[in-house]
Amino acid sequence: MSTEVKVPVLGESITEATLGQWLKKPGEPVAVDEPIASLETDKVAVEVPSPVAGIMGAYAVEEGATVNVGAVIGSIDTGTGAATAPAAAAAAVAAAVTSTAAPASAAASENSDLPLSPAVRRLVLELGIDPSKIKGTGKDGRLTKEDVVAAAKGAPAAAATSASTATPVASAPTGTRQEERVKMTRLRQTIAKRLKSAQDTAALLTTFNDVDMSAVIEARATYKDLFEKKHGVRLGFMGFFTKAVALAARDVPAVNAQIDGDEIVYHNYLDVSVAVSAPNGLVVPVVRNADAMSFAQIEKAIGDFGAKAKAGTLTMEDMSGGTFTISNGGVFGSLMSTPIINPPQSAVLGLHRIEDRAVVRDGQVVVRPMMYLALSYDHRLIDGREAVTFLKIVKEAIEDPTRLLIDL
Repeated sequence: MSTEVKVPVLGESITEATLGQWLKKPGEPVAVDEPIASLETDKVAVEVPSPVAGIMGAYAVEEGATVNVGAVIGSIDTGTGAATAPAAAAAAVAAAVTSTAAPASAAASENSDLPLSPAVRRLVLELGIDPSKIKGTGKDGRLTKEDVVAAAKGAPAAAATSASTATPVASAPTGTRQEERVKMTRLRQTIAKRLKSAQDTAALLTTFNDVDMSAVIEARATYKDLFEKKHGVRLGFMGFFTKAVALAARDVPAVNAQIDGDEIVYHNYLDVSVAVSAPNGLVVPVVRNADAMSFAQIEKAIGDFGAKAKAGTLTMEDMSGGTFTISNGGVFGSLMSTPIINPPQSAVLGLHRIEDRAVVRDGQVVVRPMMYLALSYDHRLIDGREAVTFLKIVKEAIEDPTRLLIDL
């Protein structure tokens, strides 16, 4: 007896996804609610849980395929015949791969039941490498492209000779010029469309300023231990900048507004989209009502989102909405950039790395930890004067954090 595994409801207005990776191979035991596959939607990766406990059966679709909500993607064997079903399922998958692989890739196809991503499987076939002989360094011991390349470089001469007779690509010496075509993930396609749409629709402009981080750095050094002891979270820079943005948005509400047709929608709340790094690109979960949150609440929310992004567990609810975006390219070493707004928002604040620079204070040249700030905005809604004023308020609040306490 077998139970069908179907694509779950993925969120409002989302009707399809891409099967990114099978997390279980035919024949493996599966517990109820245990993730067996990963789906990629326009915004996040969603794991498909097993509806029952049993043995992973045959795949109905392969990795990289587009599937609709409710579609059957596989099965779980639960009856008395479950012991024999996995072997048959595994054989069927192996036969399907073998029928499409080159003759010289027999070693790889014999191991086609290994959980390989499409890019890794293609590389294994091209290089004629036996994946079962490679120790994976990816999540849960899965093979990465780097693992396969490293194995190919260290393979014995006999293996290299065998590969060279199989396909012209594999016959080339290590280090020659090669190309690889990998289909864009659904998330990457969506990012590309949204960013291009922002350029095509909005009248984008960026204004810059710099900020002396001395006061914030001193405050963190003084209170970081007490802060972490009391709140259980580290005191970072994002809390200060989020508070500063909330302060500035009160005086310049257009920065926290958006255009809807021929109307302007003003928000009396601040939902900050915080750009964080995920395996498939930058994502922007939303810290809601950030203007009413404490430093500790802001830092904890951002930290939780960062952990979920790395683990691939962000939900559609985490990503929806947002009235303003803060992007911190400084964590990657960026000195200066012109960030692109996140539609339908009208502005994004870009933070950059902190570095010591010579500046003039009271007629004296001194060294201060400086950061460049960049505000990109939709000039259809936000005038240059408003953008400069907004950025100036943020700068003054960071250089004198007391302003955050007395609402100046």
